Amino acid sequence: MNANVTRSFKLTIAYDGTGFSGWQVQPNLPTIQGHLEHAFQRLTGNRIQVIGSGRTDAGVHAYAQVASCSLAWRDSPQHLLRALNTQLPESIVVCGAEEACKGFHAIQHAIGKRYRYQLRIGGVRDVFDYRYHWHLHGELDLERMCSAAKRLIGEHDFKSFQAAGADRKTTVRTIRACELIVLAVNDGPTFDLLIEVEADGFLYNMVRNIVGTLVEVGRGKQAVEWIDQVLDACDRDAAGPTAPACGLFLLRVDYPDSVLKSNV
Repeated sequence: MNANVTRSFKLTIAYDGTGFSGWQVQPNLPTIQGHLEHAFQRLTGNRIQVIGSGRTDAGVHAYAQVASCSLAWRDSPQHLLRALNTQLPESIVVCGAEEACKGFHAIQHAIGKRYRYQLRIGGVRDVFDYRYHWHLHGELDLERMCSAAKRLIGEHDFKSFQAAGADRKTTVRTIRACELIVLAVNDGPTFDLLIEVEADGFLYNMVRNIVGTLVEVGRGKQAVEWIDQVLDACDRDAAGPTAPACGLFLLRVDYPDSVLKSNV
């Protein structure tokens, strides 16, 4: 293959966000994008821009973040994957590399995302898992939380769930699923509560604000119907608190099949 031909790639990246200042490059701070672009520079000698599907915050993790990049690469996508991983810290792994159609853009071509938020309910703080859960004590009414979550499904204006400082052209989004999953921990009273939210797009801190709001309902501080009032208010102060970053994981990003060169 001609080494001078520029090719587009779709990278799937997993990372432990602990200790990083989020995805986006920031001066003198460790970021996921920064490490990836430095890895490309060491491999190619050129500055390659890596565009992520979204700018995850400091402390947020990903099972399958997606990034796009274009470069002159003569070998296979799998060779690119292996080469990048030799240049990355252990907490960042490129777990998938595919050739995409020319002009593939990780943000513009995305048609949906799914996030998971992890809570640990009860028990003693785990010295390892605390990095990946919001640890809560006291009872939660899961039935009420499920009922509240169902009220978020569909097309709504989610302005009340958007953090300040990240204005968008529109705050209307469509949530396709908002599910609660309970997992036992060591056969005891402690359990993990996973809240998974899937939508056509997300606002800044939207999932963490949804989780904080659902917890208010679960604790009995607010009624299930309060969710409707929060949506109608279009005011961040109307919703619950922002859940900590440590419990949030990007599970997947969806794209039309047409973006991959193999599907054309």
